[in-house]
Amino acid sequence: MRLFLAALVLTSVADTASATTVTFELPGNAAVDRQTASYKCGDRDVKAEYINAGSNSLAVLTMGDEIVVAVTVLSGSGAKYAGQQYVWWTKGNSADLYDLTKGEDAPPVFSCTAEK
Repeated sequence: MRLFLAALVLTSVADTASATTVTFELPGNAAVDRQTASYKCGDRDVKAEYINAGSNSLAVLTMGDEIVVAVTVLSGSGAKYAGQQYVWWTKGNSADLYDLTKGEDAPPVFSCTAEK
């Protein structure tokens, strides 16, 4: 049996008629768990959808008009995702967004708190 893990990637938040569905087939029968969260990042908002299937995890981040699909990577604590030039690192109710083009030791572009 194959497991289907799908993420909806919008090409533009304002133009929802333009959408692409991406589907991954994973061997096994692990259940797919989808969770959403909203984060306040100073004067910016980030919407995150977390898609987990066994040991595979994705984060689909909506930051204004930009959509980033990130995959989980090894972290010492919390959950860390990498996609495009970004690293999204969550720990409890907080999250940091790093832009790797700013340098490996650069501070987060912004720090966020999950809204309840």
